[in-house]
Amino acid sequence: MAPGCRRCPALVSGRERISWGTGPGDADVIVVGEAPGYGNPEADRWRGGNWTGKAYTSRHSGRRIRRLLADVGYPDAYYTNAVKCFPASEEPRSSEASGEAASKDETPTNREPTPGERERCRDHLLAEIDSVSPAVVLATGKHATTSVLAAEGRELDGFLDCVLEPIPLGGLGLTLLPILHPSYQDVWVARLGYEPEEYRTAVGEALEDLVG
Repeated sequence: MAPGCRRCPALVSGRERISWGTGPGDADVIVVGEAPGYGNPEADRWRGGNWTGKAYTSRHSGRRIRRLLADVGYPDAYYTNAVKCFPASEEPRSSEASGEAASKDETPTNREPTPGERERCRDHLLAEIDSVSPAVVLATGKHATTSVLAAEGRELDGFLDCVLEPIPLGGLGLTLLPILHPSYQDVWVARLGYEPEEYRTAVGEALEDLVG
Protein backbone atom coordinates (compact mmCIF):
# COMPACT_ATOMS: atom_id res chain seq x y z
CA MET A 1 0.00 0.00 0.00
CA ALA A 2 0.94 3.63 -0.48
CA PRO A 3 -0.81 5.49 2.36
CA GLY A 4 0.09 8.90 0.99
CA CYS A 5 -0.41 8.18 -2.72
CA ARG A 6 -0.66 11.42 -4.71
CA ARG A 7 -0.44 10.13 -8.28
CA CYS A 8 -3.79 11.64 -9.33
CA PRO A 9 -4.17 15.30 -8.28
CA ALA A 10 -7.91 15.39 -8.97
CA LEU A 11 -8.49 12.34 -6.78
CA VAL A 12 -6.27 13.68 -4.00
CA SER A 13 -8.27 16.92 -3.85
CA GLY A 14 -11.63 15.14 -3.73
CA ARG A 15 -11.03 12.23 -1.38
CA GLU A 16 -11.30 11.99 2.38
CA ARG A 17 -9.39 8.71 2.72
CA ILE A 18 -7.83 6.18 0.38
CA SER A 19 -10.08 3.13 0.19
CA TRP A 20 -7.80 0.10 0.38
CA GLY A 21 -8.85 -3.50 0.05
CA THR A 22 -9.65 -5.51 3.15
CA GLY A 23 -10.29 -9.16 3.93
CA PRO A 24 -8.45 -12.41 4.54
CA GLY A 25 -4.97 -12.56 3.04
CA ASP A 26 -5.70 -16.01 1.64
CA ALA A 27 -9.23 -15.43 0.31
CA ASP A 28 -10.40 -17.56 -2.61
CA VAL A 29 -12.36 -14.63 -4.05
CA ILE A 30 -11.38 -10.99 -4.55
CA VAL A 31 -14.32 -8.67 -5.23
CA VAL A 32 -13.29 -5.65 -7.31
CA GLY A 33 -15.43 -2.52 -7.60
CA GLU A 34 -14.86 0.58 -9.69
CA ALA A 35 -14.09 3.22 -7.04
CA PRO A 36 -15.52 4.33 -3.69
CA GLY A 37 -18.52 6.63 -3.70
CA TYR A 38 -18.75 9.69 -1.49
CA GLY A 39 -20.52 7.77 1.25
CA ASN A 40 -22.24 9.02 4.39
CA PRO A 41 -19.95 10.46 7.06
CA GLU A 42 -22.81 10.52 9.58
CA ALA A 43 -23.64 6.80 9.37
CA ASP A 44 -22.93 4.61 12.37
CA ARG A 45 -21.54 1.73 10.33
CA TRP A 46 -22.01 1.90 6.54
CA ARG A 47 -20.16 5.15 5.90
CA GLY A 48 -18.40 4.04 2.71
CA GLY A 49 -14.77 3.63 1.74
CA ASN A 50 -14.16 7.34 1.28
CA TRP A 51 -14.61 7.70 5.06
CA THR A 52 -13.67 4.27 6.40
CA GLY A 53 -10.65 3.66 4.15
CA LYS A 54 -12.08 0.20 3.42
CA ALA A 55 -13.56 -0.83 0.07
CA TYR A 56 -17.24 -1.70 -0.24
CA THR A 57 -18.35 -0.39 3.15
CA SER A 58 -21.28 1.75 1.97
CA ARG A 59 -24.84 1.13 3.05
CA HIS A 60 -26.15 0.44 -0.45
CA SER A 61 -23.46 -1.16 -2.60
CA GLY A 62 -21.23 -2.46 0.18
CA ARG A 63 -23.98 -4.05 2.20
CA ARG A 64 -25.59 -5.58 -0.89
CA ILE A 65 -22.46 -7.19 -2.33
CA ARG A 66 -21.30 -8.48 1.04
CA ARG A 67 -24.72 -9.98 1.69
CA LEU A 68 -24.71 -11.61 -1.75
CA LEU A 69 -21.32 -13.22 -1.20
CA ALA A 70 -22.32 -14.42 2.27
CA ASP A 71 -25.57 -15.86 0.92
CA VAL A 72 -23.75 -17.93 -1.73
CA GLY A 73 -21.16 -19.27 0.71
CA TYR A 74 -18.25 -16.81 0.52
CA PRO A 75 -18.54 -14.58 3.60
CA ASP A 76 -14.75 -14.21 3.78
CA ALA A 77 -14.04 -12.62 0.41
CA TYR A 78 -11.47 -9.85 -0.01
CA TYR A 79 -12.97 -6.51 -1.14
CA THR A 80 -11.19 -3.80 -3.08
CA ASN A 81 -11.60 -1.25 -5.87
CA ALA A 82 -9.86 -0.73 -9.18
CA VAL A 83 -9.41 2.94 -8.22
CA LYS A 84 -8.81 3.58 -4.53
CA CYS A 85 -10.00 7.17 -4.19
CA PHE A 86 -13.41 8.82 -4.53
CA PRO A 87 -13.59 10.46 -7.99
CA ALA A 88 -15.46 13.66 -7.20
CA SER A 89 -17.57 15.26 -9.88
CA GLU A 90 -17.52 19.00 -10.39
CA GLU A 91 -21.32 18.99 -10.07
CA PRO A 92 -22.49 18.39 -6.48
CA ARG A 93 -25.97 17.08 -5.72
CA SER A 94 -28.24 18.03 -2.85
CA SER A 95 -28.05 15.71 0.14
CA GLU A 96 -31.85 15.61 0.19
CA ALA A 97 -31.97 14.30 -3.38
CA SER A 98 -29.26 11.74 -2.76
CA GLY A 99 -30.87 10.38 0.37
CA GLU A 100 -27.56 10.68 2.23
CA ALA A 101 -26.63 12.79 5.20
CA ALA A 102 -23.65 15.09 4.83
CA SER A 103 -21.89 17.70 6.88
CA LYS A 104 -22.52 20.28 4.17
CA ASP A 105 -25.66 21.38 2.32
CA GLU A 106 -24.50 19.66 -0.83
CA THR A 107 -23.21 16.10 -1.17
CA PRO A 108 -20.42 15.57 -3.72
CA THR A 109 -21.32 13.04 -6.37
CA ASN A 110 -18.97 10.76 -8.24
CA ARG A 111 -17.85 10.51 -11.84
CA GLU A 112 -16.22 7.68 -13.73
CA PRO A 113 -12.48 7.45 -13.11
CA THR A 114 -10.49 8.49 -16.15
CA PRO A 115 -8.40 5.95 -18.09
CA GLY A 116 -5.27 7.61 -16.69
CA GLU A 117 -6.52 7.28 -13.11
CA ARG A 118 -7.29 3.62 -13.68
CA GLU A 119 -3.85 3.05 -15.14
CA ARG A 120 -2.00 4.85 -12.34
CA CYS A 121 -3.91 2.86 -9.72
CA ARG A 122 -3.59 -0.51 -11.45
CA ASP A 123 -0.35 -1.57 -9.81
CA HIS A 124 -2.01 -1.11 -6.40
CA LEU A 125 -4.74 -3.51 -7.51
CA LEU A 126 -2.25 -5.98 -8.97
CA ALA A 127 -0.22 -5.91 -5.76
CA GLU A 128 -3.35 -6.85 -3.81
CA ILE A 129 -4.19 -9.66 -6.23
CA ASP A 130 -0.63 -10.96 -6.08
CA SER A 131 -0.60 -10.86 -2.29
CA VAL A 132 -3.94 -12.65 -1.82
CA SER A 133 -3.52 -15.02 -4.80
CA PRO A 134 -7.22 -15.84 -5.18
CA ALA A 135 -8.79 -18.37 -7.51
CA VAL A 136 -11.32 -15.83 -8.79
CA VAL A 137 -11.54 -12.09 -9.29
CA LEU A 138 -15.22 -11.15 -9.11
CA ALA A 139 -15.49 -7.86 -11.00
CA THR A 140 -18.62 -5.88 -10.19
CA GLY A 141 -19.69 -3.92 -13.23
CA LYS A 142 -18.30 -2.76 -16.54
CA HIS A 143 -15.56 -0.48 -15.27
CA ALA A 144 -14.11 -2.95 -12.78
CA THR A 145 -14.11 -5.62 -15.49
CA THR A 146 -12.41 -3.25 -17.92
CA SER A 147 -9.70 -2.43 -15.37
CA VAL A 148 -8.87 -6.06 -14.62
CA LEU A 149 -8.76 -7.02 -18.30
CA ALA A 150 -6.46 -4.07 -19.01
CA ALA A 151 -3.89 -5.62 -16.67
CA GLU A 152 -3.34 -8.21 -19.40
CA GLY A 153 -3.64 -5.75 -22.28
CA ARG A 154 -7.15 -6.91 -23.13
CA GLU A 155 -10.26 -4.89 -23.90
CA LEU A 156 -13.87 -5.45 -22.92
CA ASP A 157 -16.23 -6.16 -25.81
CA GLY A 158 -19.79 -5.90 -24.54
CA PHE A 159 -20.17 -6.09 -20.77
CA LEU A 160 -23.62 -7.64 -20.49
CA ASP A 161 -22.59 -10.46 -22.83
CA CYS A 162 -19.83 -11.48 -20.43
CA VAL A 163 -21.78 -11.35 -17.14
CA LEU A 164 -21.28 -14.70 -15.34
CA GLU A 165 -19.02 -15.90 -18.17
CA PRO A 166 -15.62 -16.94 -16.72
CA ILE A 167 -12.61 -15.34 -18.42
CA PRO A 168 -9.25 -17.08 -17.86
CA LEU A 169 -6.41 -14.66 -17.14
CA GLY A 170 -3.25 -16.58 -17.87
CA GLY A 171 -0.86 -13.83 -16.89
CA LEU A 172 -2.42 -13.45 -13.46
CA GLY A 173 -3.00 -17.16 -13.01
CA LEU A 174 -6.68 -16.85 -12.11
CA THR A 175 -10.17 -16.47 -13.55
CA LEU A 176 -12.14 -13.27 -13.94
CA LEU A 177 -15.89 -13.54 -13.34
CA PRO A 178 -17.85 -10.38 -14.23
CA ILE A 179 -21.14 -9.75 -12.41
CA LEU A 180 -23.54 -6.83 -12.22
CA HIS A 181 -22.60 -3.90 -10.04
CA PRO A 182 -24.80 -3.99 -6.91
CA SER A 183 -26.03 -0.45 -7.55
CA TYR A 184 -27.44 -1.44 -10.94
CA GLN A 185 -28.36 -5.05 -10.26
CA ASP A 186 -32.08 -4.35 -9.91
CA VAL A 187 -32.12 -2.57 -13.27
CA TRP A 188 -30.28 -5.20 -15.30
CA VAL A 189 -30.94 -8.58 -13.72
CA ALA A 190 -34.34 -8.99 -15.39
CA ARG A 191 -32.90 -7.92 -18.73
CA LEU A 192 -30.47 -10.80 -18.45
CA GLY A 193 -33.41 -13.16 -18.04
CA TYR A 194 -33.04 -13.81 -14.31
CA GLU A 195 -35.29 -13.46 -11.33
CA PRO A 196 -33.30 -12.06 -8.38
CA GLU A 197 -33.10 -15.44 -6.64
CA GLU A 198 -32.05 -17.14 -9.88
CA TYR A 199 -29.28 -14.60 -10.37
CA ARG A 200 -28.02 -15.12 -6.82
CA THR A 201 -27.99 -18.88 -7.39
CA ALA A 202 -26.14 -18.46 -10.68
CA VAL A 203 -23.43 -16.38 -9.00
CA GLY A 204 -23.00 -19.03 -6.33
CA GLU A 205 -22.82 -21.87 -8.83
CA ALA A 206 -20.28 -20.03 -10.98
CA LEU A 207 -18.06 -19.36 -7.97
CA GLU A 208 -18.33 -22.94 -6.78
CA ASP A 209 -17.25 -24.23 -10.19
CA LEU A 210 -14.24 -21.90 -10.26
CA VAL A 211 -13.08 -22.13 -6.67
CA GLY A 212 -13.58 -25.91 -6.48
